[in-house]
Amino acid sequence: MNIRIYFSSALAAALLVFTGSVAAAPEYTIKFATLAPSGTTWMNLLEDWDEDLRAKSNGRIGFKFYPGGVQGDEPDILKKMRFNQLQGGAFTGYGIGRMYSPSRVLELPFLFNNTGEIDFVRQQFSPEFKQGFEDNGYVLLGWMEVGFIHMFSKQPIRSLEDMKTRRVWLWQGDAMGKAFFNASGVSPIPLSIIDVYTSLSTGLIDTVYAPPLGAIALQWFTKTQYISSIPMTNGMGGLIISKKFYDKLPADLQAILKATGEATGEKLIAATRVDNALSIVTLKERGLQFIEPDEGMSESVLAEVRDRAAAELVASDYIPGSVFDKTRKLLEQYRSNQAQQTSP
Repeated sequence: MNIRIYFSSALAAALLVFTGSVAAAPEYTIKFATLAPSGTTWMNLLEDWDEDLRAKSNGRIGFKFYPGGVQGDEPDILKKMRFNQLQGGAFTGYGIGRMYSPSRVLELPFLFNNTGEIDFVRQQFSPEFKQGFEDNGYVLLGWMEVGFIHMFSKQPIRSLEDMKTRRVWLWQGDAMGKAFFNASGVSPIPLSIIDVYTSLSTGLIDTVYAPPLGAIALQWFTKTQYISSIPMTNGMGGLIISKKFYDKLPADLQAILKATGEATGEKLIAATRVDNALSIVTLKERGLQFIEPDEGMSESVLAEVRDRAAAELVASDYIPGSVFDKTRKLLEQYRSNQAQQTSP
């Protein structure tokens, strides 16, 4: 081959690859982190969101995902967002509480009886809460859930007295978890979520709390034998990006991002509920035992725990009293309506 023709062909090929890669790169990239491992329902739906976002924006905006906690625990992700090293993330209530804590009224222990109640209260508060996030420098693109939270333990827990004898994990820095354990008279061991699996393996802790799907995704179930049948709460979460980044987007991309984010959130909630139900079946098949409570964890005892935890959170203004009172009234309204619909 003529050397001149060879180099001309090689240069043309290189230019084609270079220009093709430039054309494929979005104008705006959202570096987005999550604790959810690759291959889970959560990550699969986030990847679907990226495809939808790129298609509807003609490739102008897209995500670069960092799954499985590779960017650290949720406080680490938030710190990187403040320095623009990341632009967003899928957060649990723990991370949400560091952005806009009043929204965690949706996670108060032993307050909600079912998902219908949760959906109703969340919908009623949604405009107010979204504004609260924006006032604090974040944009809530969509709600999500991790699901009903159960205690996973190496020994059965049937009462609060049982729990007091266990080495119970507390997500380090979590005001909601701290209030719950204070109200229960339990002295937990605070750790980053990233250290939980190793700490279960070494015996530093022997009891954790998680949704069934989360316990499987994080492999915590392999280190425990028992699951409390009564959930503590329903773990909420959100799809968040920094307002600073959002405000720099053209108006049309802002609209597309919000619309696709809200739709993805609804898909995540629906899929998470289905997968948590399936995960319970899987856990039983793997030999884990669901433990029923005794009188030491009766409905009245748990109501007292709820009220003590709520009082601590209200006193600290982590959850304002007005938000808690409104939540109770909304629940009364919902339950009254449901009772009227089911009465003969």
